[in-house]
Amino acid sequence: MTKVAIVGAGAVGSAIAYAAQIRGVCENLALYDLNAVKVRAEVLDLNHGMQFTPMTRIEGGDDLEVCRDSDVIVVTAGAKQQPGQSRLDLAAANVAMCRTLVPRLVEVAPSTLLLMVTNPVDVVTMAALRFSGLGPRRVLGSGTVLDSSRLRFLLAQRTGVAVQNVHAYIAGEHGDSEVPLWSSATIAGVPVCSWPLSTGETLDADACGTIHAQVVNSAYEIIEGKGATSLAVGLAVSRILEAILKDEHRVLPVSSLLHGVEGLKELDGVCLSMPSIVGRYGVGRVLPVPLSDGERQSLVTSADAVRAVAADLGVG
Repeated sequence: MTKVAIVGAGAVGSAIAYAAQIRGVCENLALYDLNAVKVRAEVLDLNHGMQFTPMTRIEGGDDLEVCRDSDVIVVTAGAKQQPGQSRLDLAAANVAMCRTLVPRLVEVAPSTLLLMVTNPVDVVTMAALRFSGLGPRRVLGSGTVLDSSRLRFLLAQRTGVAVQNVHAYIAGEHGDSEVPLWSSATIAGVPVCSWPLSTGETLDADACGTIHAQVVNSAYEIIEGKGATSLAVGLAVSRILEAILKDEHRVLPVSSLLHGVEGLKELDGVCLSMPSIVGRYGVGRVLPVPLSDGERQSLVTSADAVRAVAADLGVG
């Protein structure tokens, strides 16, 4: 019997629960939130749709016991990003939350994997690793899985192909210093930069730069318009959960503690996203993705940005 617990029943936590229920990710789903009335309402709402989804036992409450013996605990709780605020601006409050919350989660579910979604997710993942005492394979962040999906959508829109045929990753920080890996981006095996557009031209550096800027700014646009990103986050996290619980060995750009990545010693000791093999054990091998000199330097810059914040907060 597989069990997932979601900590935080706000917009993001509820969207993850909804996506997990629809996709039949697990047999038991638990929601925890300090707001007992809110979490009860979310659990009722989800259960009332059970006729139309795969069977899942859904419960919730304001007592951490609801998370007991979970296979995976997803943490979405914490201060939320406000319009005009960067993800790194949230670091101090959410690292402080991890300091008290994470040990309590591990106490009720000592065999769990921790999947961090709270922003800034790379710094928060480093904090969770520090305060949990778990091995680095068992603590991961949602990282740039959503950013990569945004990139693939925009490339599909621009080239007129199905998004499922686009293979491209965002790596590095889940934030303003994230790095699009154009060197390895393909559409049906054809390098993205060689893909013929309907105009007879190919995607040039300017076009790729515009697409990347849209990826970076999309969260700010959504937060400005509706207050929070939630629906796509829910789908992205449910996909990570499937990869874990079904032991798929799927390649996903999750955030994890990096060490010994080929040719990138500068990334050692920092949680960042790189295409990695994800399964029941958590994060496996980080893949040696081909990188241009510019991508390599951008990843180092991204690592430095995360490392500086983590060091200031005592989790680096």
